[in-house]
Parts: sequence; structure tokens; C-alpha cells
Amino acid sequence: MHILVVEDDVVLADGLRRVLGSHGMAVEVVANGTQADQLLQRAVAAEIVVLDIGLPGLDGFEVVRRLRARGSAVPVLLLTARDAIEDRVRGLELGADDYLVKPFATAELVARVKALARRHAPRPTGLVLGRLSLDVDARRARVGDKVVELSVREWAVLEYLLQHAARVVSKQQIIDAILPWGDDITPNAVEVYISRLRLKIADAGVSIRTIRGFGYMLELTA
Repeated sequence: MHILVVEDDVVLADGLRRVLGSHGMAVEVVANGTQADQLLQRAVAAEIVVLDIGLPGLDGFEVVRRLRARGSAVPVLLLTARDAIEDRVRGLELGADDYLVKPFATAELVARVKALARRHAPRPTGLVLGRLSLDVDARRARVGDKVVELSVREWAVLEYLLQHAARVVSKQQIIDAILPWGDDITPNAVEVYISRLRLKIADAGVSIRTIRGFGYMLELTA
């Protein structure tokens, strides 16, 4: 995953390069908005942009505005000052996807970057396991020929499980993957959605198995 970090604080920029790089990401760092804008005009410049607002040259707001004006949907994570609520609002209105308030924990930065990557990853239009099928575009689930009625969150949980079929996923991974930043859901709520889904897909030839201490796995029944 290619990350463009736009940050004029040399120490912070170097720290971000090392932390993101330690998670297997290719990181390019630039120190001003003008250079970032030039890079982002390329067809494939970055998969995610970590963008400070207060920059020399073009500021972060103008970088985002120009990026969206060109029709680019590359995810943008803004770095903002603690007391600048207006800046956060303005950045989101211009098209940023998320923000992080300085000072921040590097673990949270990495988690937010990964969440943005998952949220914007290309998704298949159809998912099938056993007699269970999901039409992603139409938002329709079926067991054989029968349509299964799902709530928005039930759909999101089932889609994530099907995308990761035969692999164990934790409750926290499910929460991170299905909800945009700022929403609230508890691990207990995930248990409720799993319980409902088990009933609704009981005849699909698949099961949601609890892996105690680790999470859940969607698999074909024997």
C-alpha cells in the first residue's frame, strides 16, 4: 500500500515514515502542499494521503479541494490541531475522509489508515458460499432462491464474514470494517448480530462458528 504523507514537521514526518513502513506500507513524504498537489496529479500517486492542514505553499484544505475537483477519490486522512474544530469540519466538507487530532498515538494513526484502506478497497459484485449468496450492488442476500431480509448492520457483518470466509475474524475487526469513524458499536452488539444471522442463514449450508478467545469464522457445514 502506497501512502503519501504531507507534513512539514521533519521529526513527525520521519516518525510517520518509520511507523507506517514497519507495517509494510510504502511511504513517500513531502513537506509542502504545492509539491503534494503536483504528485497527486499523477494517475497513480498514492492509495491513501495523510495530510497536515498547516502547510507551506498550498495548505491542506486547498490540496483536498483540488484533489476532489479533479475527480479523485483517493482517501485522505487530515492531521489537525486539537482546538481547531472549524478546521475539522471544513476539511470534511471539502472531501476528506477522516481526521486525527494532534498529538496522536501512532497506533491509532496506523489503525485509521488501515480502516480507510479496507473501506475503499474494490469489492466484488457477488459473494457466494454454499447456498448463501450476496449481490453486493443490489444489497440483496439469498439462501438458494429465497431472499433473506437483513438490517443494514446485519448485512455489513455478513458481507465481511463472507469476504473472509474460512478465516477467523475478531469482533474488533468486524467493528472496524463495517462502521465509519465516529459510529458506536460494542462487542456485545456484534454477538447479537451474529446470533440473528445464524438463524437467518440456517438453511444455507454454512455456519458461523465461534472460535473461543479469537472471534468467528464463516465456513461450509460438513
